Amino acid sequence: MVLDIQAEIKKFAIFFQSELEQYFPMPEGEEKRVVEAMRYSVLNGGKRIRPFLVAETAKLFDVLPEYAWRVGAALEMLHVYSLIHDDLPAMDNDDLRRGVPTCHKKFDDATAILAGDALLTYTFEILSHRSTHPDSSIRCKLVQLLAQGAGGFRGMVAGQMLDILAEQMPTQDNPENLIRRIEEMKTGRLLKYAIESGAILGNATTEEHNALMLYALKIGQTFQISDDILDVEGNQEIVGKTLNKDANQNKLTFVSLYGLDKAKEIARKLTDEAITALHIFGKRADTLSALAEFIITRNK
Repeated sequence: MVLDIQAEIKKFAIFFQSELEQYFPMPEGEEKRVVEAMRYSVLNGGKRIRPFLVAETAKLFDVLPEYAWRVGAALEMLHVYSLIHDDLPAMDNDDLRRGVPTCHKKFDDATAILAGDALLTYTFEILSHRSTHPDSSIRCKLVQLLAQGAGGFRGMVAGQMLDILAEQMPTQDNPENLIRRIEEMKTGRLLKYAIESGAILGNATTEEHNALMLYALKIGQTFQISDDILDVEGNQEIVGKTLNKDANQNKLTFVSLYGLDKAKEIARKLTDEAITALHIFGKRADTLSALAEFIITRNK
């Protein structure tokens, strides 16, 4: 039977939505506005690809699902913080996210900034709690790796900075290398963390860990390329965010550099390499293989 990966992702997203709701008890007092903005941004849908990756990677090692769900929740908080800030007028200046008004449009700029800040700090509160894993050394490793992956030293923030600066840079001698650096940090680091955290929870061997890191590298690059492709030829009602931003903002992408056909060819090659990296796990990695295929065929 062929695995219906879209159905699996959708089923997980519905389940995970209920998991996320428990993290947002509503405080009393007017300051609850920031929690309302946090809740609005986190619970307004989304594919939940990163938590799905945590859960599926952890399954390879028979990790208790509850541990993976908490790590996935923490990662989703951090991911949404980055989206809130990325949508702000000083950054991408977006009006739509997941088909609804962005946080700063629904509330205001100041509330959106604070909601993002609060989600970032909430991430580490969740990760460091004993419920995430009884072994404190594993919790510390999870915290450390996510802080590095999200930060300004070759992490997500560094990738966002480079993405902004690339628009103003003179013609590059090696523009593909610049794009790969941006994509590896801006998008790839959190996808890598989703996979690596599952390996950490499961005490993966060095060989298993290396295989998963190669898979993570390849799908991280593919994910960003597919986003770039969707920005050009996607349906805005399906994608749920403003399209054609990259061209309007003169962003450097694989599509702007090579055109759609070549970009799709590169994405196909990366996907094949990602799937090959999983051979060490045999049939146990069928879902991760199917997810790699889904990334280049998704329409949102």
